[in-house]
Amino acid sequence: MARIAVLDDDVDFTDAAATVLRERGHEVEVINETEGALERLESSLPDVLILDVMFPEDSSAGFQMAREIRAREKIRRLPILILSAVNTKFPLGFGPQDLDDEWMPVQDFLEKPIDFDTLLERVDRLTGAS
Repeated sequence: MARIAVLDDDVDFTDAAATVLRERGHEVEVINETEGALERLESSLPDVLILDVMFPEDSSAGFQMAREIRAREKIRRLPILILSAVNTKFPLGFGPQDLDDEWMPVQDFLEKPIDFDTLLERVDRLTGAS
């Protein structure tokens, strides 16, 4: 199965997501803060990154993190699945239609709260398992 990194400050969510992903047979690394996250991703080289948008230090840190990943040679091709409740807090209608190579350079977008079956389906698609 795949190596999945989950980068989200919500420990309850990361614990639940990690449990579901591990039950499917994936190896999961949980990262609960943006500080040092790029270096951890470079050293562990996951197959997919599940990335939150909103972090305590910046409500759009996930978008910036995705852009920084694309600027780093070692991880620039890392598939990214954005998961976020950003539309609940800021009803701006972010979604798959906003995916682009510069502003939101990710492969997929899911809104929280998420259905874990949908999450597994999207991870399978990104890893080529479906």
